[in-house]
Amino acid sequence: MQLRTAAVMLVSAATLALPSLAQKPAPSPWVGTWATSPFGGDPWHSIPTLVDSTLREVVHTSLAGSELRVRLTNEFGKEPLRVDEATVARTANASGVDAATLHDLKFGGSASVVIPPGAEVLSDPVALAVPAGVDLTISIYLPLQQISDVSVHSSAQQDNYIVTGNHVSDAELTSPKVVPSWYFVKGVDVKPAAANAAAVVAFGDSITDGAYATENQNHRWPDYLATRLRNNPATANLSVLDEGIGGNCVLIHCVGPNALARFDRDVLAQAGVKYIIVLESINDIGALHNPNQPDYQLTAEDLEQGLAQLVARAHEHGIQVFGATLTPYKGAGYFTEKGEEIREAVNKWILTSGVFDGTVDFDKATRDPANPLVFAPQYDSGDHLHPKDAGYSAMADSIDLSLFR
Repeated sequence: MQLRTAAVMLVSAATLALPSLAQKPAPSPWVGTWATSPFGGDPWHSIPTLVDSTLREVVHTSLAGSELRVRLTNEFGKEPLRVDEATVARTANASGVDAATLHDLKFGGSASVVIPPGAEVLSDPVALAVPAGVDLTISIYLPLQQISDVSVHSSAQQDNYIVTGNHVSDAELTSPKVVPSWYFVKGVDVKPAAANAAAVVAFGDSITDGAYATENQNHRWPDYLATRLRNNPATANLSVLDEGIGGNCVLIHCVGPNALARFDRDVLAQAGVKYIIVLESINDIGALHNPNQPDYQLTAEDLEQGLAQLVARAHEHGIQVFGATLTPYKGAGYFTEKGEEIREAVNKWILTSGVFDGTVDFDKATRDPANPLVFAPQYDSGDHLHPKDAGYSAMADSIDLSLFR
């Protein structure tokens, strides 16, 4: 009996000394302050010569932090991607940086890193205080190597720069080539001061990506939302990560992987996500107009099922999802009457089904009260599909900030 008691005591002591398997790990101190959704190729632009080149890329923060780390990506590459050197700094102007804030990026203590095909990497933490609402410049030098496919976010609504040779530490680039896309850069995370800091992911297509917004001004609706959150004391510790892809679809291959396929990578894998706003389906609907796809079939129920899958997957991670209604598109090049019926049915379902944790009525915020099938004239970019700056601002203003409890 004494031996058995001693054995039980030893086992109990050993169990107490080990971490409980049921214990949840401590939450990460990191929260995304900026992010984008890469995909393979650059469908709207010619790809510049990337080897033996410095890429200098400008991003806009939405949450302050005392440290930062940078995410680089080779998710759509076919070969390993070698980065020989990289830096980060506060942006001074165009391709210029504030030299006093210039910091080397390290990867496990090394200045260089090789990113396998299909992978992304995180830099080591950088002790650079980052305010909210400022531009950062990330510079990477790519040596001579084979790059047969790129991981890129096309049409960034932001000028970025490229020059031959290694110039990652230069305060100013000499005669750089301007490129309109982000190459191999995926995100920036910060360590915020507030323990309750978290990220809101804006997930969608070109309307979320900010097509036709004024370039270099950060006038996408997620940017306007970030400003509103920052100026509201109850939500000042929330960032906004824009994970829109122009031309993206929920169910089919359009531009980039469909929403269901990219959801884990572009949403669930982001640091500190607590909320998602989903605005997507209009390109699935627009595909009904494509004469090259006569067999393409789509119902409102198809889209509803797909969107409900996103909600279920987010809920597994404790993330709340807000459904946004689809904005008007009559007059757009791919408008059809059948498509309009589907849009209206999906919008009604978003608002009334109870599937989402909350809703945002972007349709109501942007439509013409006298003709609800079209944008209000003051919000229409001119293509009858995308808003202009005023429309994006109206969309952000329509979001009830009490959703973010």
